[in-house]
Amino acid sequence: MIVFDLTCPQSHLFEGWFRDSVAFEAQASAGEIVCPNCGSTDISKALAAPNLANSRKAADPTPTPTPRKAAMEATNASEVRQALRNLRKTIEDNFDYVGETFAEEARRIHYGEVDQRNIYGETSDEEAEALLDEGVEVCRVPWVRREDS
Repeated sequence: MIVFDLTCPQSHLFEGWFRDSVAFEAQASAGEIVCPNCGSTDISKALAAPNLANSRKAADPTPTPTPRKAAMEATNASEVRQALRNLRKTIEDNFDYVGETFAEEARRIHYGEVDQRNIYGETSDEEAEALLDEGVEVCRVPWVRREDS
């Protein structure tokens, strides 16, 4: 898996996890990647500085923030929670809930045993990894409560 910093035309910065660069390009060109802030599907990779190892100690021990970390620090925590709530609502409104049969149903869709459709549900970490190893496209989403108490 590889993590890319992604951006939309409104300069919202977020990250995406992909099997490889080819998977990112395929999903981006198909409009399958959505900005969690504004819903745009016009997504591109953000510029990111490489992480280079250096055997010499740096003069300034303070690490240089990555674009992703800087964006997360600059984003208000309540805005992040709201974006996750919006994502949850979008999933609930547009995907079929299959509960604990998620892995089984994802495989059935992947192998063409049932019609293609968007689903969501629960599965173990091990089962999610097994799905990815089989080439089944899955995405783990942090599920926030609808309302903070």
